[in-house]
Amino acid sequence: MAVQSLNPVRVLAVTGGKGGVGKTNISVNIGIALAKMGRKVTLLDADLGLGNVDVLLGIKPRKTLQDVFNGDATLNDVSVPGPQGIRIVPAASGTQDITRLSPKEHAGLISAFSEISHQMDVLIIDTAAGISDVVTNFLRAAQEVMLVVCNEPTSITDAYALIKVLGQDFHMDHVRVLANMVRSDEEGRKLYEKLVRVAERFLDIRLDYVGYVPFDEHIRRAVQKQKAVIDLYPQAAASKAITKVAESVDGWPLPAKPSGHLQFFVEQLLTA
Repeated sequence: MAVQSLNPVRVLAVTGGKGGVGKTNISVNIGIALAKMGRKVTLLDADLGLGNVDVLLGIKPRKTLQDVFNGDATLNDVSVPGPQGIRIVPAASGTQDITRLSPKEHAGLISAFSEISHQMDVLIIDTAAGISDVVTNFLRAAQEVMLVVCNEPTSITDAYALIKVLGQDFHMDHVRVLANMVRSDEEGRKLYEKLVRVAERFLDIRLDYVGYVPFDEHIRRAVQKQKAVIDLYPQAAASKAITKVAESVDGWPLPAKPSGHLQFFVEQLLTA
């Protein structure tokens, strides 16, 4: 199966090791920031079973990924418009059996992206928390992995556990780290350096610092209003930091071949 795409597609998986680190908020706001820069963005809610991208944005989708699995809809049918023109593919929230995908179902989900590959420049995958097979399959297949981590012991421990699995079990050699809900860039870098020291000592994997997003009361207010902070409060410290991270993401190298990394992503996921 080949994915036909006229332009290279950047495939970014955003993950967190544990819940509560702000991973979905980061995914949504980076997607919107990239859209403001003129990129065509599709956001896949890959938290299969407890998806909440639609809840975060106050969107009520009529169809979800469950309909794609059932053969009742295509991804074009399922995807809904979000802020700044991003397209959102909602997960099936609260559906337990979808968290245990068969290889055929998993392949069917990703192969469905061949239909809409020409409609995107960036595919952002908001993974579930933890290190389940579904999560690691998405991370292994993506072109770039962004690990969101907070400055608290459980977040650091779980982030390291995820890095260890990716490095030792799946031989991944590169993960990007975003420090979230910290007080300053200095605190973010110190948090990143903690992970680097452990990873360099025990693992053959490179960690790159993407940047930081500060703790900002505007984020809580935006969540309460079911809006993205970057839209509702564009001058907030968090919004400015997210824009800076998105500019960094936009500058990362793109795949050289015209088919881009979407084809590679599909093939990798099929063989995961």
